[in-house]
Amino acid sequence: MISQIPFEHGLLLAGALFVLGLIGVMVRRNIIFILLSIEVMLNAAGLAFVVAGSRWSQPDGQVMFIFILTMAAAEVSVGLALVIRLYHVFKTLDADCAGKMRG
Repeated sequence: MISQIPFEHGLLLAGALFVLGLIGVMVRRNIIFILLSIEVMLNAAGLAFVVAGSRWSQPDGQVMFIFILTMAAAEVSVGLALVIRLYHVFKTLDADCAGKMRG
């Protein structure tokens, strides 16, 4: 017999992951760490969708998670392109240097 994780525990885990990602975005200066924190936040949202879909026995949560993974892949590709460009221009990955970009 398969035991299921309670609905509240899944949402608490998703909330904790989202808060950790938000703290990472707010505190970190390195752009790579900021992108990783955004990924954690997206995965937390996906986990919340899967838990909610499991609660009501609907596949909608898993479908939304696939969309979130697709969006995360697009975000990583664009984000890493911007990181490479910032590094070539400023020779640093400090997020404060991005405010100096003009053009």
